[in-house]
Amino acid sequence: MNTIFRKSVLGIAGLAFTGGVFAGPIAAHAADPVHTTPVAAAVAQADKPDTGKLIPHGVQGAQSKINLNDEQTANAKAIIAATKKAGMPERAAVISIGTSLQESKLENLGHLGDANDHDSLGLFQQRPTSGWGSPEQITDPEYSTTAFLKGLKQVDGWQDMPLTKAAQTVQVSAYPDAYAQWEQQAADLVAQYWNN
Repeated sequence: MNTIFRKSVLGIAGLAFTGGVFAGPIAAHAADPVHTTPVAAAVAQADKPDTGKLIPHGVQGAQSKINLNDEQTANAKAIIAATKKAGMPERAAVISIGTSLQESKLENLGHLGDANDHDSLGLFQQRPTSGWGSPEQITDPEYSTTAFLKGLKQVDGWQDMPLTKAAQTVQVSAYPDAYAQWEQQAADLVAQYWNN
């Protein structure tokens, strides 16, 4: 009787175990939430540049942000493309876009008449009389970005400087600290468009 009882108990335990194996994974996964994040979005997140490279020392001071129209977005993309073509890293694009956000709000400005700052033109408000190029060149986004980047390359240690110091060294603005407020938006734009 002991043997029959033991076989019965083991048989029932075996059935319960087998049922648990087959039902367990299904039942366990039935309670799991369904992941709605598309695979493409997850891959795109992995392709974004490292924030540590974009803003190595964090932002300085209060940050400003503007909503960009299609033209401004195209100009941000043009700055990124010119930076990549020049073989410079993401940080250079952040400094360039931050500078342009301060100088022109990423608008390729022509001569503004009385509102013009001397003869400043383009995305970076570069001046023909200061040797940045002709008005036609300065209002070409690729040319003006390349000219800005040439100036940036001449700044020793620009990679490790706060944006406002690197931009000011190239631009020599009357408002040297104003560039700092655009660092976060510039970094966000580079993160969004660097690999697109």
